[in-house]
Amino acid sequence: MNKIILFIFFILISASGFAQTITILDKSTLSPVKNAVLSSSASTRLTNDFGQVDISSFVGAEKITITSPDYISETISYERLQLVNTLYLSDKSYKTDEIVVSANKFDENLKYLPRQIEVLNSRDISFLNTQTAAKLLEKSGSAAVQFSQQGGGSPILRGYEASRILLMVDGVRINNAIFRAGHLQNILRIDQNMLDRTEILYGPGSTVYGSDALGGVVSFYSKDPKLSLTKKANYSADGFLRYSSANEEKTGSINFNIASKNVGFIGSYTYTDFQALRQGSKDVKNQAWLRKNRVERINGIDSMVSNENVYLQDPSGYYQYDALGKVLIRQNSKINHTFNFQLSNTGDIPRYDRLNTYGSNGKLTSAQWYYGPEKRLMGSYKLNLKNSTGFYDDTKILLAYQDIEESRHNRNFGAPNKTSRIEKVKVYSGNVDFNKIVKKHNFSFGLEGIYNDVNSTAFRTNINTGAVTSQSTRYPDGDDNMKSFAGYFTDTWKFSPMTSATFGARYNYVGLTVKFIDTTFFKFAQLYPDGIDQTNNSVSGNLGITFLPKDDWKIYVNGARGFRAPDIDDLSKIFETVKGTATTLGNVIVPNPELGPEYTYNAELGVSKIIANKVWIQAVGYYTWIENAIVTAPFKYNGSDTIIYDGFPAIVTANQNAQSGHIWGTSLSLNADLTNYLSLVNSVNYTYGRINTDSIDIPLDHIPPLFGRSAVVVNLSKFRTEFSIIYNAWKLKKDYNLFGEDNFGDATPDGMPNWFTLNVSAAYQFAPTLQLQLEINNLLDRNYRNFASGINAPGLNSVLSIRGGF
Repeated sequence: MNKIILFIFFILISASGFAQTITILDKSTLSPVKNAVLSSSASTRLTNDFGQVDISSFVGAEKITITSPDYISETISYERLQLVNTLYLSDKSYKTDEIVVSANKFDENLKYLPRQIEVLNSRDISFLNTQTAAKLLEKSGSAAVQFSQQGGGSPILRGYEASRILLMVDGVRINNAIFRAGHLQNILRIDQNMLDRTEILYGPGSTVYGSDALGGVVSFYSKDPKLSLTKKANYSADGFLRYSSANEEKTGSINFNIASKNVGFIGSYTYTDFQALRQGSKDVKNQAWLRKNRVERINGIDSMVSNENVYLQDPSGYYQYDALGKVLIRQNSKINHTFNFQLSNTGDIPRYDRLNTYGSNGKLTSAQWYYGPEKRLMGSYKLNLKNSTGFYDDTKILLAYQDIEESRHNRNFGAPNKTSRIEKVKVYSGNVDFNKIVKKHNFSFGLEGIYNDVNSTAFRTNINTGAVTSQSTRYPDGDDNMKSFAGYFTDTWKFSPMTSATFGARYNYVGLTVKFIDTTFFKFAQLYPDGIDQTNNSVSGNLGITFLPKDDWKIYVNGARGFRAPDIDDLSKIFETVKGTATTLGNVIVPNPELGPEYTYNAELGVSKIIANKVWIQAVGYYTWIENAIVTAPFKYNGSDTIIYDGFPAIVTANQNAQSGHIWGTSLSLNADLTNYLSLVNSVNYTYGRINTDSIDIPLDHIPPLFGRSAVVVNLSKFRTEFSIIYNAWKLKKDYNLFGEDNFGDATPDGMPNWFTLNVSAAYQFAPTLQLQLEINNLLDRNYRNFASGINAPGLNSVLSIRGGF
């Protein structure tokens, strides 16, 4: 009997000795904490994708420190750690040691980079629970966002918008040759539900990314397949259902992962249906914002009828679906292959601002105005090579193809003809990037080539007879293309434990060709019989110093030169910015072959301090001097300052290079972890911009008013809640650019009023695979409109989401 007892005791001791794997989870969501660092004086280990780590190397350690950029650090002894199977970490309100890739295309610690960079991880994205990627940036407080319609959203970074901000997804440029300077909704073709993280790099990114990255770079990274840790294949899936009351949103999304030890596949599909958006009913600042009338076709005649609900912005609804498929093949420990397929498509998207515009006769000017289905198809192949050679330690080769289609359809009130303009863009790109660490230097260098092929067509349809006739195209109707080639080099030099420097340079070549054929509507083919060919060359660069006098201080200064070459939209589009009527002049942009590149010179200073490992304060100031800024101004076409466009007279304008300009601003942040369960998050941003002239400085367009976000966050076991306020200050008339894209006509006579919203959201984790989310936004049902927007923001909005998986 004694032998049996001794045998059982021996088995138990042996089992406990081998059971050395623990799991580290997020306290409120129960999700795995991957890449958490466990360290002692004798050993260091990382958790895997499932939050698991073997602690056998820590035997006898009195202090094991567990750290992650996203979580409050914990210190525990080996003796206590081996008694638990699972350890829970509390979310941290700030990130100082985050690993980011947006700055130099390879993993680098945010601490050493002389840049302002914001990171939204998958937990942030899930909890923010937004309807679109544009709303994700707005709700996080990372950017101001403009809206012309519900199916819109144009982020603004440091006074730059649209084609002056570079959007990236999985290392591929979303910006193409017809990105316009106005307001863009292309960011909505990114499904935020498939994202693993988003990195926002503020200020010029031209050294690494080339043209367009003047205000910043927004890099989206989709989820990667998770490989099996054993020889046995694993399967997992998760998804959610969401309903929102303000626009009767109905969204369903599913993600699934199938993997063996060396091959993994992740698939994602999201479908969203939005009905008309209801605006707030309290404190209406402008009666013109209400939807008092709409157009109905009665007995074949356009009729203006009264709306029963003036707060319902109808029509503004649309639907969208997004799909992703990604295959990861691990050839060996040094070679990975990734095949990435993404598809986004929509239904018709009503252009609400145009549908709620009245002419001098008191009638709505448009009977129909909508964007046709917007398609983004992307396929890419990425080769990752990790091998310590004399030339590189890490290499990425990325080949990508994109097929983009967008269209505009409009018909004036009472008119029989509907105009349709369709744009198709095919983009071919190739990147090869290298990374090499030599002693204290971290070198990155590479080459990039991009080719855009643009096809622009147009026609007019008589809705009564069905007859189809020709119509003027938005872009030249011949062979239009744009190509670029670049090479770059950067180095992060840690020349002392406290000080590092980052510097780099890039050579850019951009060529553009457009051809005019048709002379029915305009005589461009006669004015430019050989079309327009343009070539631009530029050198961009940056130099920054980071000083870390102590672990809790960071001081940096950075200087950078930004570059942006005109694209096909800038140089050659024909576009109506203001609709003409029988009694009022419209405003039309015409081609300008003399348009040249614009340059920026940017200086940035940032200071941050951590107090008692609980409070993080950051202040960033920047100044941008603009040379040859591209702005829209009065112009002459064939000697005349007016033109007939779509049957009505319009003032002629064109994109032109202004003399100079400047932008300056500041960003302040204060985050505090008061306890392990209570945090404060605060940010505020201010921007000021002017165009310099000989007589007076003119306001630069796209400059948002002061905006910010403050929140109180509570993290408990299985539960997280947040109370937040999002606010904008006044945008006064004196600060508007009346000739640009600020849309003063959509504001009030004094400008865009200030506003704030109160919001509350909560998530309860019933189990690791089941979560319920509830949020109420704009609790006071305030009626407001974002700066430069043509549609009001949602009123009181209740959102219910259920997330699950296995």
